Amino acid sequence: MKANKSLWILAVICVINSMGFGIVVPLLYSYGKKFGVTEHTIGLLTAAFSIAQFFATPVLGALSDKWGRKPVLVISLIGTCISFILFAQARSIIMLFAARILDGLTGGNISVAQAMVSDISSPKDRAKNFGILSSAFGFGFVAGPAIGGLLSKIGLQVPFYFAAVIALAGILITMLFLKETNTERKDKQEYQFNYAWLITVLKQPIVGVSIFIGFMLTMAQFSMIIGFQTFSVDQLKLSPTQIGLFYAGFAITGIVMQLLVPLLTKAFSSKAIILLISTLICLGAMILSGFATGFILFAVAVCVYGLFNGLRNPMLNAIIADNSDSKEQGKVLGINQSYTSIGQTLGPVTAGLITVISVHSIFFLASFYILIAFLLCFKLKSQNAS
Repeated sequence: MKANKSLWILAVICVINSMGFGIVVPLLYSYGKKFGVTEHTIGLLTAAFSIAQFFATPVLGALSDKWGRKPVLVISLIGTCISFILFAQARSIIMLFAARILDGLTGGNISVAQAMVSDISSPKDRAKNFGILSSAFGFGFVAGPAIGGLLSKIGLQVPFYFAAVIALAGILITMLFLKETNTERKDKQEYQFNYAWLITVLKQPIVGVSIFIGFMLTMAQFSMIIGFQTFSVDQLKLSPTQIGLFYAGFAITGIVMQLLVPLLTKAFSSKAIILLISTLICLGAMILSGFATGFILFAVAVCVYGLFNGLRNPMLNAIIADNSDSKEQGKVLGINQSYTSIGQTLGPVTAGLITVISVHSIFFLASFYILIAFLLCFKLKSQNAS
């Protein structure tokens, strides 16, 4: 019962956190333009968060193994809250970058929440519980942009202040209602962190392969998002409102599939098999997207991709947690999030470079990334990943 209560409190915190992020991100460019942000520097502003997160998240994860999950989660949320206030109070482009870097440096929210779910879950329930957590994040990302768009009509600074209030609510809920889940802390050990772990963890048979699969699938997803935006505007001639609704539909399909994880884990004995099948379907859907010329085929392909891509995080996080030392899960899940951050950066960069060929080439590039992940799924299965 306690595990159940903690899981749903974590889900609420994740909705609050991702909603704040979703409110802000779509407004970065329009808000930053008055400080000199251009179509070129917006990429740097976005990347600043991911790069800072890449270096900070595994450190925060390792600290949560020693100090406990709850204090590190509170610190992360405080950093997020302050960054939103800094963004709202910005008077120069330097302050915008400082705010995004601060949010990245304290952006261990996701990996710490994942470690807490792992702490309270049995191996049998991990995939289901990670699915609930992913659904909570997904719901926040869907609701956030809509709320941000409405609040921006009052003033461009208003969404950032609202996001700060949302983050503050997350801090209070964490402090008042969430109990510490890491009961086997390494209190007597001297804290050490070595960035070489970012490389050495990839050499671990199951965990390393899982992290790299996640990295490739993240590259594919964020490449696809660039193709989705350009194809919707330049080829399909959709309005901003139509694109927003289309993207919301894409996101909702993933949430629906994440809620079905308990049924899938009952039907299939191996999470690696579920991952392999879902990755194959994603590959076919992405290739189909590349050949689409009209709305109907494109919409079907994108929604099928969104549906089965929703299984990625629950399966991979469960496999990583199942095959990690319980005393180092914060560190390992933090490293996993670091690679996710870099995938979120490199995906759009490579997609932008290949657009010189055609818009359709972006989807074939994403297909190539998924193909690599699909082949690695066979390796994961051969290593007897559960």
